[in-house]
Amino acid sequence: MQPLHQQPLVQKILSQPNYQFWALNVFGWTGYGFFVALSAIFWDRHLGLQVAYTLMSVLSGMLLSVWLRSYYKRIWPKDVIVRGIYSLLAVIAATAVWSFLKMEVFFALNQDIDYKRSLFEYLGWYTYSFFIFLSWAALYFSLKYYRMLQQEKEKTLKAQAMAHEAQLKMLRYQLNPHFLFNTLNAISTLILEKQTATANGMVTELSKFLRYSLDNNPMQKVTLAQEVETLQLYLGIEKLRFEERLKMEFTISESARNALIPNLLMQPLIENAIKYAIAKSPTGGTIWLDADVLHNQLSIQLSDNGPGITDIQSALRPRSEGEHGGVGLANTRERLQELYGPAHGFELENIHPHGLRITIRIPYSSTERSKAA
Repeated sequence: MQPLHQQPLVQKILSQPNYQFWALNVFGWTGYGFFVALSAIFWDRHLGLQVAYTLMSVLSGMLLSVWLRSYYKRIWPKDVIVRGIYSLLAVIAATAVWSFLKMEVFFALNQDIDYKRSLFEYLGWYTYSFFIFLSWAALYFSLKYYRMLQQEKEKTLKAQAMAHEAQLKMLRYQLNPHFLFNTLNAISTLILEKQTATANGMVTELSKFLRYSLDNNPMQKVTLAQEVETLQLYLGIEKLRFEERLKMEFTISESARNALIPNLLMQPLIENAIKYAIAKSPTGGTIWLDADVLHNQLSIQLSDNGPGITDIQSALRPRSEGEHGGVGLANTRERLQELYGPAHGFELENIHPHGLRITIRIPYSSTERSKAA
């Protein structure tokens, strides 16, 4: 951010309350002085004397408005009713001083006018001066409350963004322990079965995957190509378990490869497919990942040839006992909802003769677009 003393004056006026006050104050009192001076021509007054009177009126009014601002700052912490009463009394006092000064100077400069000091004459000057200062005070408080409203809005948006980020992190980090538990359980089984070489290989692959997870912010987005590279780390672990029983086929268009998606979006879904479509079948199975860009949306389809789902709604409830239930599906849907709201799609469907297809649609953005912007 550019230091304040290096910012252009217009930018300072738009962003700094103190500059806004002085800009509006000078502009307002200059406008008042213009119309007062103009009245000299209309009433055929001596122009030089009228200019002197105008300068006195503008400068004294400006000084009193600066005093009002300082006074309003001091009483601002008070209760709103007390603040309102004190503010009105301050306007009454400032108007009284300003009206007296203007009236005395005006008649001192215009000796040709038969001037008689009277309460009625003073009240005439006071009345229109009071409305000028009352309007000034109303504008001052309107701008102050507007700035407060904007600040509260910014605080609310910031709080919402922080809550949004915390929610996404919670959903993301909830998946890591789930995956870690499954993998450690598989390693334990391999050790008990004395398949130490396979267990050692799985530990090595697990360390690579966890290093990637820890080194990358779960809030950032990555290209689909990077996501596939990460999936290869995960699948390297699972390949040690299932060997030839696990088959994986990727069909990704060139435009989809550069599409940005949430980091580690697909891993829990593939883990879910392996758990229910591969692990439960003696002959294993195949998982297909297809991605393309259609109508400015990234469309991702993850399919398997497992048994499918008997209750889709149950599968989408967190930690349900449905066939494809648990953390993966529900958390992925919640994560997409947090990130994209109604602009995303997340659908499950059984496919013929057997299997499950998960379809994800999110707004298309790419590394090329980011660079162009």
